[in-house]
Amino acid sequence: MKHWIERIADELSEKNIDKHVIASGTSISGSIHIGNSCDVFIASAIGRELKKRGMEVETIWIADDHDPLRKVPFPLPESYDKYLGMPYSNIPCPEGCCASFVEHFEKPFLGVLDDYGIDIELKSGFEMYKEGVYNEYIRTSLEKAPEIREIFNQYRREPLADDWLPYNPICEECGRVNTTFAYDFDGDIVKYRCDCGHEGEMDIKTGNGKLTWRVEWAARWKIFGTTCEPFGKDHAASGGSYDVSSIISKEIFDYEAPYPVPYEWITLDGDAMSKSKGVFFTPAQWLEIGPAESLNYYLFRSKPMKSKDFSPKMSFLDFMDQFDKVEKVFFNEEEAPSEKEDKKFRKIYEMAQINEGEPLPFRPPYRFLVNAYQIAGNDLEKIFTILKNNSQLTKSFEDKEFSDLTETELKQYQERVNNVINWLDTYAPKFVKFQVQEKSVPKLPLTDEQTTFLKDLASLIEEKTFKTAEELHDAMYEILEAQGLKPQKGFQAIYKMILGQKQGPRAASFLLSLDKDFVVKRLRQEA
Repeated sequence: MKHWIERIADELSEKNIDKHVIASGTSISGSIHIGNSCDVFIASAIGRELKKRGMEVETIWIADDHDPLRKVPFPLPESYDKYLGMPYSNIPCPEGCCASFVEHFEKPFLGVLDDYGIDIELKSGFEMYKEGVYNEYIRTSLEKAPEIREIFNQYRREPLADDWLPYNPICEECGRVNTTFAYDFDGDIVKYRCDCGHEGEMDIKTGNGKLTWRVEWAARWKIFGTTCEPFGKDHAASGGSYDVSSIISKEIFDYEAPYPVPYEWITLDGDAMSKSKGVFFTPAQWLEIGPAESLNYYLFRSKPMKSKDFSPKMSFLDFMDQFDKVEKVFFNEEEAPSEKEDKKFRKIYEMAQINEGEPLPFRPPYRFLVNAYQIAGNDLEKIFTILKNNSQLTKSFEDKEFSDLTETELKQYQERVNNVINWLDTYAPKFVKFQVQEKSVPKLPLTDEQTTFLKDLASLIEEKTFKTAEELHDAMYEILEAQGLKPQKGFQAIYKMILGQKQGPRAASFLLSLDKDFVVKRLRQEA
């Protein structure tokens, strides 16, 4: 069984190329989220797979930081609309904390690349223009403007103007780059007019302008010798950016277009991610609630063009159940449901793993920790005892005591607890949250039948030691059946007396997580 990343690497390996350049790029138009950073994660994974095969590989990321601002990104005020149309590189930092608008939105993303094991060479579109990297390609594009117009017109309803040039100067009057129209040139001097009413000239060597996108993309491929590039599905549409740039690359710059890896957008709770509307979720936010490998797992568990919807809310617990299962199968801590699933789990985790060759990380079940933390607080030793009493430790840890954990395992353990704390504080629905009422018995009404059930349950727990939650669960049902009490009413009585509310975590596991004497007294309503 081969993963789709391996299949891409297979096809690239078959090409007669000495060095592969895997490129990715992101427009710095606001916060970089898990949707528009897919380029980087996929490029990094492909590059890593090729390196495993002993091939020479360079993985690069180009910040499209010279593009025009088209919408004011969240959470900037509406007053920032005065910068619309200006290159990101010429816009000031919105909070005065960074050198520029670009650094403000780029920094949080670049700051977590090491956490995700992403090693890439960083490039800046702005710096490339300023340093003259594009100059030769600008000259070629201006000279071959008629041919480029003809290529564009094949995919347009309305043909471009006969004097249209594939270059946009930055207007020296209003500072905008998306409102200028270049119509003539003499050597390196481009003549233009702007919607603001200004007419002027600009020397391409100043870097105060840029090639139109599809020409720029084609030029970039040749500049870097790009052999493979992931990109969003919008560029992959028939007659879209990739199709047009591929023709320009071959016919204008004499370079074969790179191997394409299009991917589907990621939605957030069913909505399209939007930097201007504040609908997004960043790689840094992910690290607050889950390990880096879990984002890799999310991105790599299905083919890139398969629809993906992410929610950090209640369904995140289901996702973490899946991730925990796959990780434990990979490390032979648990068995997969079938031989086919076993191979699938191992292959996906192999692609998601960051530190290859490292031992099993100590990550107790995420969902269980949501309850254990609310019982024990941030007391790792107490939580460990709860995990042990509820058989929540896998075979490598089930015979260990808290004092046996290594420094690395303790760090991993604390990170997971911190993830759970952040999830509870930020995304958990109210019904998941609870607090043990330790000081006094909650004054909530019980029926006579509920009171009798609690007393019988208290006696059972006092007299017998239960090794597993399943044993206690079965014993509780025997009492309920003997009394003819509906399970819902019985469990409600437990939650009322211990939590002061009608619902809570799974009753048997919950009771085994608490101090035995406290449980017995509370069920008898004594303290």
